[in-house]
Amino acid sequence: MSDLVDKKCVPCEGGVSKFDISEIHKYQKKVDGWGVIKNENEIFLLEKKFNFKNFLESQQFVNKVAKISEEEGHHPEILFGWGYAKVNITTHAIEGLSENDFILAAKIDKI
Repeated sequence: MSDLVDKKCVPCEGGVSKFDISEIHKYQKKVDGWGVIKNENEIFLLEKKFNFKNFLESQQFVNKVAKISEEEGHHPEILFGWGYAKVNITTHAIEGLSENDFILAAKIDKI
């Protein structure tokens, strides 16, 4: 794991520069298995799919992600169903990725 789990997300209401692609790749090496994709608006996101044995395990995972997200003040998009959860993270205020996104990803991986 990386030092990211020891950091705290910093509130972002814009005015912060989003990471360029080289910075994204540098931070991507610090989180395990998170892909970098662009959404329909060409905004970079972190994305990872988690697999579980059943629906209840998926829901329990989502509840843990929700708790961490509230503690960090940084909220991902989550899609889940029987045996899976897919998490997308971006910083909406800057329409891109920032250190906060990677901090949250590292904390989610710790679950």
